[in-house]
Amino acid sequence: MTRPSFRFGPALLFCPADRPDRFAKALERADAVILDLEDAVAADAKADARRAVAASDLDPERVIVRVNPASVDDFAHDVAMLAETAYRTVMLAKCEGTADLVSLEPFEVIALCETARGVLAAESVAALPNVAALMWGAEDLVASLGGFSSRHDDARYRGVAVHARAHVQLAAAAHGVAAIDTVHLDIADLEGLADEARDAAALGFAATACIHPSQVDTVRAAYRPSAEQLEWAREVLAAATGEPGVFAFRGRMVDGPVLRQAEAVLRRAG
Repeated sequence: MTRPSFRFGPALLFCPADRPDRFAKALERADAVILDLEDAVAADAKADARRAVAASDLDPERVIVRVNPASVDDFAHDVAMLAETAYRTVMLAKCEGTADLVSLEPFEVIALCETARGVLAAESVAALPNVAALMWGAEDLVASLGGFSSRHDDARYRGVAVHARAHVQLAAAAHGVAAIDTVHLDIADLEGLADEARDAAALGFAATACIHPSQVDTVRAAYRPSAEQLEWAREVLAAATGEPGVFAFRGRMVDGPVLRQAEAVLRRAG
């Protein structure tokens, strides 16, 4: 099959799948909604959540459904339900290898690499033809290590989380798929979210996942190039016209990689 392209904007908003009253509003607020059948739904509410997703009538081009891990019984029920809907983009929770995606061949998959095994398997997962993106997760990763905190007291990620983020992004880029940055759990800390989203955008992440509607505008603003960045990108690309190879622009050497960075800035601006 032709590899699916990542078609969503930068702000992806999680919504509990057992709260159908929130579905439309979440989709209205964000670039895409992630209807969550996994962690956001209690075990005794999973069946009701599946029925709510099956009964919903949202734009399938802007809906992602997070299904339960392939290792649990709910996964098969999730996939069977989705087969009867128009929703064709699945986020696989706790993906730990290519075997987890066998039942998902008819779907576009965002593989959530959020355990030690999942992070190490990211490259082989990204190579599968129906995988559109990889996402990483800090909290489940630390839990899988037997730890209890993904961040230092000053809110910086601990080293293993930084490594996992980079590893998952490199695996995605190596196979031409998108990388999605993880959620920022401190809902009130919009400044910290903005810093992390700006860093994600600068490094080439395609999107950042949100857990609350108040985070959406912050993420969108962080991914949007500034006026100064746009000016630099346009001018350096204009200066490159007719220039052979390497040249100087505003005192800085410009070559092919720098021009590709300028093109990436313009793509983010739409």
